Amino acid sequence: MSNPLTNAEKKTLLKLGREAMECGVLEKKLPPIQQNLLTSNLREHGASFVTLTINEELRGCIGALEAYQSLADDVREHAIAAALEDPRFPPVDPTELNSIKLEVSRLTAPHPLEYSSGDDLLKKLKPHVDGVILKDGPRRATFLPQVWEKIPDPVEFLEHLCQKMGAHPDTWRTKPIQVLTYEVEEFEETNS
Repeated sequence: MSNPLTNAEKKTLLKLGREAMECGVLEKKLPPIQQNLLTSNLREHGASFVTLTINEELRGCIGALEAYQSLADDVREHAIAAALEDPRFPPVDPTELNSIKLEVSRLTAPHPLEYSSGDDLLKKLKPHVDGVILKDGPRRATFLPQVWEKIPDPVEFLEHLCQKMGAHPDTWRTKPIQVLTYEVEEFEETNS
């Protein structure tokens, strides 16, 4: 990450994400961001994922792989989407809001990973560092680097990612598919 966020910027993004999620769930109008209070890092185009958990179990996760709006707006948009639009879960209920922990992942731009075979791909992947995007024709899927904590084996990681993409688990071994990697700066709400 060329320009890391300060602790104050991280707190601002978490606060904006929390406010947006709560407004979305409670069907309240989202107040405009006071642009003069944002640093240049938060006004710059940035891509983010917002992950919601309850008792360390996933409750929603949505984001963008490429920057198309300010980082502050991106976090707000994806906080609402993670709460209300993740197809794997029902929309967050207002009674869940106090139990939810919000995590933000700020992404670097994805870069193609050149590889010659499945074994070569395994050698080039950096577990616990790389977020991975697989593309096969119109299908694509990604796992954030945090997923390595739950799936530390690179073979299993790629198999699960192929399944998430809607492909056979062995697709990454049996045909050339496009692989891109990125890194994240990740931070989450604390209880204090």
